Amino acid sequence: MHIALLAPLAPEQNGIADYAGHLKAALLSQGVEVSTPLAGIGNDPERALQRVASTDWRGIDLVHAELGGGRLAEFHALRALRERFPKLPLTATVHDPERLVWRRARLPWPLSLASRLPSPLPQMATVLADPLCLYEERQLARSLTRLVTLTQSGSDCLKQRMGLRNEQMVVIAHGNLLIPPAPLPDLNPLKLLYFGFIYRGKGIEDLLEALAMTFMHKPELKQQLTLTLAGGSEPEMAFESGGSYLHLLRQRIEQLGLENSIAWRLDLPASDIATVIQEHHVMVLPYRESSKLKLLGQLRGTSGALSWAAACGRGVITSDARSFAEEVDHGNGVIYPQGNVAALAAELGHLCADPMMAVRWAEHAQQIGQERVWSETAERFHQMFKSACWGRTHVA
Repeated sequence: MHIALLAPLAPEQNGIADYAGHLKAALLSQGVEVSTPLAGIGNDPERALQRVASTDWRGIDLVHAELGGGRLAEFHALRALRERFPKLPLTATVHDPERLVWRRARLPWPLSLASRLPSPLPQMATVLADPLCLYEERQLARSLTRLVTLTQSGSDCLKQRMGLRNEQMVVIAHGNLLIPPAPLPDLNPLKLLYFGFIYRGKGIEDLLEALAMTFMHKPELKQQLTLTLAGGSEPEMAFESGGSYLHLLRQRIEQLGLENSIAWRLDLPASDIATVIQEHHVMVLPYRESSKLKLLGQLRGTSGALSWAAACGRGVITSDARSFAEEVDHGNGVIYPQGNVAALAAELGHLCADPMMAVRWAEHAQQIGQERVWSETAERFHQMFKSACWGRTHVA
């Protein structure tokens, strides 16, 4: 089988690019031939259309895309392919249901004029243009052969919002690498880890506030609890109009008196990720859902960080954002209401009172990780591709 994979790939640094790179490698190991027609174009819809026009699609059995919020290159490439090849099997993994991409490349006139005006006028224009975006998303979604989501809740909300058929829907959990098990470190001190891209919207401030609240109520825990902030800090993510986000975080850490309780591991090489995760007891993911996105729909995706936690056999404390509750419903951690600092602090306190929770969570996480290795995940994709191609022939 020969598929074309439309996806961001390294050197792009984002969760979907990481996912696509692992999926491609796993499919190749399954004997699937994988072409990447959009490689090197970034998230440029115009260049994507040019690549669709210039690529020789003969011999391609199926095209699979990785779609997520704002991934306009893959979205427009799929639209062009469906128009050009009405019978070609097209599939997609939808990383941020209940929508495909959540926004258009350009706002229609005259709403486009608002893009140069002060906030909140650009946001208002986006909301006013959303019915057109939603129409375009539904039009493409209904034409796709299969739509894959990473969780059942994601599948359910995508199906309802896009008006899809049952036979289009497939749930394949986020794959993970096969990581050799490593025992937990000594339980004193307990070592917490935030892992992921470091930018606004991840709720890192909530985690800092919760840690300070925990120490305020029980000062003796300062000797029993540490936190590491680890992950990527791409300039376009970490530096915004409000200044350096990393600098603001460091200022807040100093204001809260947490300097001696927090360590940094920025821009981790891929080869070090598993080691760093396994040096800790529990991963904490305090994500918040965007209040702006709530005007457009419910975000029900998951997180590559959760996949890493399972792969490395570590439990998680996570907010109930996205579909995280479903991912932590296997005895591998606990959830709290997003944005509720007191609730997060309470969970940190419970962990300190019963450190064996980390041991129990780790045991369940390791089991999940073994079930979701990329080789098994790729086999599920391979079978889905075969089903989507049933009775079909090459493009030309």
